[in-house]
Amino acid sequence: MELSECVQRGLQALAEPSSVDQSGFQVLVDATFRSLLSAHADSGVLDLPELKQVDQILLKQIHTATTTFILEVVKHNSDKSTISSCLEDLSFSTDRIEIFYTAYQVHVKLRYDQSPFFFSFCSIGRQAPHINDVSWRLEYHMKNAHVNKVNEPCYLISLNTEKEGSSEDVSFTCTVEQLQDLVGKLKDAAKSVERAGQI
Repeated sequence: MELSECVQRGLQALAEPSSVDQSGFQVLVDATFRSLLSAHADSGVLDLPELKQVDQILLKQIHTATTTFILEVVKHNSDKSTISSCLEDLSFSTDRIEIFYTAYQVHVKLRYDQSPFFFSFCSIGRQAPHINDVSWRLEYHMKNAHVNKVNEPCYLISLNTEKEGSSEDVSFTCTVEQLQDLVGKLKDAAKSVERAGQI
């Protein structure tokens, strides 16, 4: 599981007893799990009386990092050993790892088969538009805005997309190298989706 530096810093701050005491840690972890399943996002987490002594900017960073970590854990359907080793690498104590894993079980694992509660985790985020059609045109740029000779081909790509019944055109330009990179990334994404479908 790969986490950005920002997320790692937030989780390391959460691991520090000087940043968040033990009772505040328990409250923050539980509130973060609940906020993911609530329509009211994180507004309640920042107003909890048990967390008033924590700097508000640090608390926002910790809450964001914890939210991201929870979503990654759920996305990968991580087991206890994976979660534990990841949190150990971020300097979490054994007690805090146990508190986090217990909250994970209560809010996610134990409810997985019992209710559609778990599936609200899967629907978090924005659904990408569906691509209906692609059109392209090749142009040849001879000079740029600074009147320098360029002499290179440029592709104008237009994607006709549809989301929730409304269509929209997304247009962009790219060089040959950028187009090759885009095609390579699309092939990698298609392979990943194919592998995920076989699981």
